[in-house]
Amino acid sequence: MVSSVSAGVAMARVTVQIQAVQLAPVSAAKRAYGKQRVAFPLQSFSFSFEPLVFNSHSHSLLCSKSRLLIRPCCTVNQAGDSNNNEKTSNISSHNVGKSVLSFLTNNFLPLALIGGVVLGLLNPNPGCVAHKYSLSKFSTFAIFFISGLILRTSELGAAIEAWPAGLFGLSSILVLTPLFSKLIMQIQLQPPEFVTGVAVFCCMPTTLSSGVTLTQLVGGNSALALAMTVISNLLGIITVPISLASYIASGTGVNFPTFKLLKSLVNSLLIPLVLGKILREASSGVAKFVDRNKKSFSVLSAILLSLVPWIQVSKSRSLLLNVKPQSFALAIIIGLVLHCILLAVNAISLLLLSRNKKINSIFAKKEYARAVILVASQKTLPVTVAVVEQLCGALGESGLLILPCVAAHINQIIIDSILVSWWRKNDQRLNEAKDL
Repeated sequence: MVSSVSAGVAMARVTVQIQAVQLAPVSAAKRAYGKQRVAFPLQSFSFSFEPLVFNSHSHSLLCSKSRLLIRPCCTVNQAGDSNNNEKTSNISSHNVGKSVLSFLTNNFLPLALIGGVVLGLLNPNPGCVAHKYSLSKFSTFAIFFISGLILRTSELGAAIEAWPAGLFGLSSILVLTPLFSKLIMQIQLQPPEFVTGVAVFCCMPTTLSSGVTLTQLVGGNSALALAMTVISNLLGIITVPISLASYIASGTGVNFPTFKLLKSLVNSLLIPLVLGKILREASSGVAKFVDRNKKSFSVLSAILLSLVPWIQVSKSRSLLLNVKPQSFALAIIIGLVLHCILLAVNAISLLLLSRNKKINSIFAKKEYARAVILVASQKTLPVTVAVVEQLCGALGESGLLILPCVAAHINQIIIDSILVSWWRKNDQRLNEAKDL
């Protein structure tokens, strides 16, 4: 009997040892068999079983529980998959955030303008208050002050070098593009002020700020853009009344406020530009700071520029709600087609001029061509508003005249912003291809 008990105990020990060998991880979850390494699948686990006991009645070994409970906590593969998933999730989130930031940076100007329009339509009161306190004048002043800060003396020399491109741009702004106003006046639309407003807009000089801002964003020659902007707006004091009388008024005797407009342009354009340039030249620290943060200053200029459509849409909201949507949509389409035609005419003209061997080096340069295309294809809204207000209803209701001009101004900046984004992406691809 004693021998049988000893045998039973020995068998129980063997059984327990076998179970222990089966359940324990082998060599810290890995064991080598020849050339093949076998990994135990369980990293950690919990199990429970009752020890074997000797039954004195039947002289046999019994287990108080018939089931062995094993609960795996996690596996090596599961832990690895979990870490990989976390890393993949982090990388994916980082890529999404980077893509969103890149989209906002590349399309900041059109997004800011659209945001200004939406705010003006949803709640015009803040925009009307901003107009009451002439916020648009301060924003224009600030835009050209920033342009003076950014402007480098070397760029001024480059603008002088590119005088043929500048001369063509001025001719396009003041002579060529106003010719389209006579064609626009042939369109029949109710109310007629919509057509007249677009025609008046076509006779204006270039934009006071957006052309320069877009030129800076695309890496064009900002000094050339500034030179065309300043000169065209100053010469526009003479050319605008002539264009209005020849193509629109046709002998109605419209009185144009020449000296008042000249004073306005000097105060809002020349003075801040000169002040910004003087500050840059007077302090090397300011110049270095501006050069290091040039992109931030361009974004600030875009924000200031977006205040103009915000204020104008807020002012014109009541009139916009009283006209037929179809008529206003047609006026918007006319403005869109007009701007696309101006872009195409200027681009084709520059392409033809670049084939001239004598002036090929000027018109073939990308920084000059882009500055001319952008600046020569745009028309200024603030000057249009000043002109219409001084006309005192001679060409129709002032609010209805301004309304399609507001839409045309916004659309031309959005179109050109998309064009600038497309140019920048192409430049990035070319640079990446060169690096390869």
